[in-house]
Amino acid sequence: MKEVERQPGCELCDLTVPVVWQGEKFSVIQVDDAAYPGFCRVIWRAHVREMSDLAPEDRLLLNEAVYRVEGAVREVMQPLKVNVASLGNVVPHLHWHIIPRYADDAHFPAPVWAQAARQTEESVLAARRALLPALAAAIAKHFNE
Repeated sequence: MKEVERQPGCELCDLTVPVVWQGEKFSVIQVDDAAYPGFCRVIWRAHVREMSDLAPEDRLLLNEAVYRVEGAVREVMQPLKVNVASLGNVVPHLHWHIIPRYADDAHFPAPVWAQAARQTEESVLAARRALLPALAAAIAKHFNE
């Protein structure tokens, strides 16, 4: 794999979390968020800020990656809805959030970054966390087909 452009101090350039799947141009991780099991990120490996910084074929590649992760999340986690977002206000490195949402999650129907409206039962969260190995396998399957 060729060396990608990195920016010193950027936490997404220097990932320290386990990667579920990695290609030449992007990586997929499962976010360690106890309240949102199944929360994933697709992270562009080179340090760029915006989709418009990518060549047209790379924009298509990244979009396809997001759709594949969404498909794996839907298949395994069975959410009511999937939120897909690219913000980058805190970490200005191109990445997409893929977040399974449920009517009983802490923030539903608001974004996960809003004020919590409730607390999801721990038994429900534990059951969702138990699906994470299957989700990792499904993500790998979606990219290795």
